[in-house]
Amino acid sequence: QAQLVESGGGLVQPGGSLTLSCLSNVDFYAMDWYRQAPGKQREVVASVDIFGKTTYADSVKGRFTIYRDIPRRTATLRMTNLKPEDTAVYYCNIPRTNTWGQGTQVTVSR
Repeated sequence: QAQLVESGGGLVQPGGSLTLSCLSNVDFYAMDWYRQAPGKQREVVASVDIFGKTTYADSVKGRFTIYRDIPRRTATLRMTNLKPEDTAVYYCNIPRTNTWGQGTQVTVSR
């Protein structure tokens, strides 16, 4: 039933920034952002819980910020100081719903 649409990816140079958006067709209070690079496991990079507390993977701490706009059913991932190893397809997911969109490609390269 839930449908999520990710957007905002693209090609950016190392050190650059991107903002990813996640639009939901259902209300949510908690959200996770994942990424998956070719040949690698999908990993959680950022989460916000129902109380607004945020959690980040060590690899992105200090560089990524997750936030939500509950009335607009939107979650955002602000990515700064991007590195080539951040290259991946990024997905959002409401915890426990196992609802996956198409993701959005982020490529960090000169």
